[in-house]
Amino acid sequence: MEPKLVALTGPLKGMTIPLGELEITIGRDAGNEVAINDPLVSRRHCSIRHLGGQIQVSDLQSLNGTFVNGMPIREKALEHHDRIKVGASQFIFLVREDDTALSVPLSDSSDGQIAPAITLQLECEESVDRQVDQVSEKISPNLRPARDLAALLRISTAINGIKKPQELESRVLDMLLEVIPVERAAILLVGQNSDEFISGAYYERATDSKASFRISRTIVRQVLRGGLAVMGNDVLSDSAFQSNESIVASQIRSLLCVPLIVFGSKLGVIYADATISEARLDEHHLQLLTAIASVVAVALEHARYVEWLEGENKRLQEEINIEHDMVGESSRIREIYQFVGRVAAADSTVLITGESGTGKELVARAIHRNSRRANRPFVAINCAALTESLLESELFGHEKGAFTGAFSQKKGKIEIGDSGTLFLDEVGELALPLQAKLLRVLQEREFERVGGTRPIKVDIRLIAATNRNLDQAMKHSQFRQDLFYRLNVVSVTMPPLRDRREDLLPLAERFRGAHAHRYRKEVAGFDAAAVRAIERHSWPGNVRELDHAVERSVLLSRGETIDVWDLSLARIPGRDAPGRIGPKSLDELERDAIKDALDRFDGNVSLAAKALGLSRSALYRRLQRHGLGDGGRGEERGERDEE
Repeated sequence: MEPKLVALTGPLKGMTIPLGELEITIGRDAGNEVAINDPLVSRRHCSIRHLGGQIQVSDLQSLNGTFVNGMPIREKALEHHDRIKVGASQFIFLVREDDTALSVPLSDSSDGQIAPAITLQLECEESVDRQVDQVSEKISPNLRPARDLAALLRISTAINGIKKPQELESRVLDMLLEVIPVERAAILLVGQNSDEFISGAYYERATDSKASFRISRTIVRQVLRGGLAVMGNDVLSDSAFQSNESIVASQIRSLLCVPLIVFGSKLGVIYADATISEARLDEHHLQLLTAIASVVAVALEHARYVEWLEGENKRLQEEINIEHDMVGESSRIREIYQFVGRVAAADSTVLITGESGTGKELVARAIHRNSRRANRPFVAINCAALTESLLESELFGHEKGAFTGAFSQKKGKIEIGDSGTLFLDEVGELALPLQAKLLRVLQEREFERVGGTRPIKVDIRLIAATNRNLDQAMKHSQFRQDLFYRLNVVSVTMPPLRDRREDLLPLAERFRGAHAHRYRKEVAGFDAAAVRAIERHSWPGNVRELDHAVERSVLLSRGETIDVWDLSLARIPGRDAPGRIGPKSLDELERDAIKDALDRFDGNVSLAAKALGLSRSALYRRLQRHGLGDGGRGEERGERDEE
């Protein structure tokens, strides 16, 4: 008998196809030897040919695959009774006469039932194209293809103008249950890690509930990783699903799961299931859901992008609209700008932490300048700079005669700052008795002057700063826990300069310009070696150290640019004496600058004074203050003799 194929299901049902020596192709195009008008069949789907004494079927990179005995294949030698599935059509391969061949029960019969579990890979664009093809080619007298296309267009139109991702997801789920016979549906989205779902939208038809429900992680991860759309009927009786606890526990009978993919990026999945046996799903449902997913993925990505743009715009507006004296564009300092923009409008107490020299007072002033209190006083006090008794008087004021030397009544910083902002720097250094008094101010908004008995009401916003670890201080009973909680309503930590190195040069340039103007010196910038030194230094003293170093370099500069010798960030053999590396006081900087200038000009005070931008008399006074010789009087006489 000549080998042949017999069509058991599909548009060619009952047709016998003899397999001669020539290769035949099966596909949707009319040019194939076997043309099947079926949207699930690719234009050139598979081929059958004689090869090495056997007959072999080869898949031609079809979209939905070619199956032999229920298994997807690329190439396979056919044997008697093999069943070939192409789209919705099944063929049986026969090489000899067999009366029982056509009576073998098939899992995919002509009544439209499908195999218990089917896995198809459907590309979004092809899925939409097929919906159009079904209508244009009029492959069936029923109206289902037109209805599915209408559903797809309706969903696309409905979600087109939705900008919020959550609203879009909810709308899609509502409409999804109208066109596919399932009871529950969900959209699960992933974040940066495509293996973890970070959000989900759910809908259950029976209860009209949007509460979450159990979903098989195994299935959704498989769909997401493989990019495969999965459909199953009678899954409880299918061995492929019996080991899945969530499916068994929920008594799921039918399910669909398709990936959400746009521009090659995996956003998540759409999942749907049903527990009733009447909810029979077929490949049309899978195809429709895949087409819906392709539309939803694009709309969802657009909505998420719009949401990101709105957030970015808000962030930029917060930065642009605030007034401040801070410098930098690094990500860490931009976070500070955003913080100021968010908290300035409120009256909440703010705690600013961070290392010494990071600019905590600048942040406090920026918060005040951008608040409703901007036109009222900003009063700052350093809690570490005064003794306990003096600090108490400075903060709360005193009545006349309250203590020796209190000749008149004095208002304290808190009272002076009424209706404005009070900034307490180094608040961690407050003595415990003063902490108790400050706590009362925060709780009751009132205080008493030292020696006074009348409570004074006050309307202030308190901003506190510290470089101290208050958690450790509380553990050692050095800082009140109740005060900490009152101060720590809103908090921010200032980044050290080593963590915002992109801002080093802009800060250095800002300080160079300010100090050059202050000392009336023509200093245009830093040379390459100085720039490298600035970038390599660790800056343990943070912005304050950088400011002092640049001020020193401006004072020491001998030309139009600052060189690495002027900076003196580290010991330089032959120039700098051994010593510490780190921030110096202004007195130290001034002393070093004067010594360097005198050394450079061999003790000539006139030339040194000119280089430092000082008069000779001003330089003499500084020489005396710093104990550098006799004040230069002998040198002055020598200079006059030379003249």
